[in-house]
Amino acid sequence: MITISHRGNIRGAVPDKENRPSYIDCAIGNGYHVEIDIRSINGELWLGHDEPQYKVDHNWLDKRRHYLWLHCKNLEAAKECWAYHSFCHSEDPFTYTSTGKLWLHDLTQEIDSSVIIPLLSMEEIGKYGDIVVYENVYGICTDYPILL
Repeated sequence: MITISHRGNIRGAVPDKENRPSYIDCAIGNGYHVEIDIRSINGELWLGHDEPQYKVDHNWLDKRRHYLWLHCKNLEAAKECWAYHSFCHSEDPFTYTSTGKLWLHDLTQEIDSSVIIPLLSMEEIGKYGDIVVYENVYGICTDYPILL
């Protein structure tokens, strides 16, 4: 199972640092994959959850490609970033990633080795932490990867 840091967080949400390239590098340096929010605007790539904040380029992505999961925030990013581990969703209970894995948001769905599940809060980790869910999934994305 892989552990995926949500926007670079390791010990809980730090909104002022999320999606910052140096913060992402720190999470990768600690051995985690990282889910990041990316958009493409006028041919430029930007990281940021609600708005473009940090400009990056394909060279930056290429150097980290095996550790990044790109949540494409607009259609242009989805088209431009499909060669990486990427996915798009809004309110869907699940979505396919470009790797063929399912990114699951509804934990009542069937969980198996093709699935990545987001457990973003301490409450969710406590609720699901004692069951075999971790043994059966491909990966878990969380703000608290240090606890897994």
